[in-house]
Amino acid sequence: MPVLRISCSNRWPDLIDACDDAMRAVLATKVQRVPQQGCVSVQSSGTHWPCLFPQHGPGEKHRRLIVLADWQREIVQRHPGHFLRGLFHSDGCRVSNRVTTRGKEYVYPRYMFTNESADIMGLCQWTLDLLGIAWRMNRRNSLSVARREAVAALDRHVGPKS
Repeated sequence: MPVLRISCSNRWPDLIDACDDAMRAVLATKVQRVPQQGCVSVQSSGTHWPCLFPQHGPGEKHRRLIVLADWQREIVQRHPGHFLRGLFHSDGCRVSNRVTTRGKEYVYPRYMFTNESADIMGLCQWTLDLLGIAWRMNRRNSLSVARREAVAALDRHVGPKS
């Protein structure tokens, strides 16, 4: 029987709870929390998990096609902030960026998202565009959200990890 297993850092207990709640809300009747060094694997067995995640497959995700099914795309279009929250909580961060210009130091908040999968990066970009949030690529596998109004918008959707 297929198993959905999500490893969550011990640093974010509220995210562990949210993962457990989401599994139960969508499909699972039984969810297990398996403690490991530095993390907890939240997991559930279910025949229909592959139906909900048709992108799953053998091999590394950055080496295979990751495309949303039509029904998934419709959900993301209706709830883009929730999708971004998941992306940034899994593969992103909010940092204090420090720059020095003409001897004066400036500190401002900035979001970073990094992923080796060009498809996942494209989904993040598409979703940011849906919400009108400005972003730019700072490396081939990393994007940055740094404009004040864009960070404020992402703060409303992503919120802090807790």
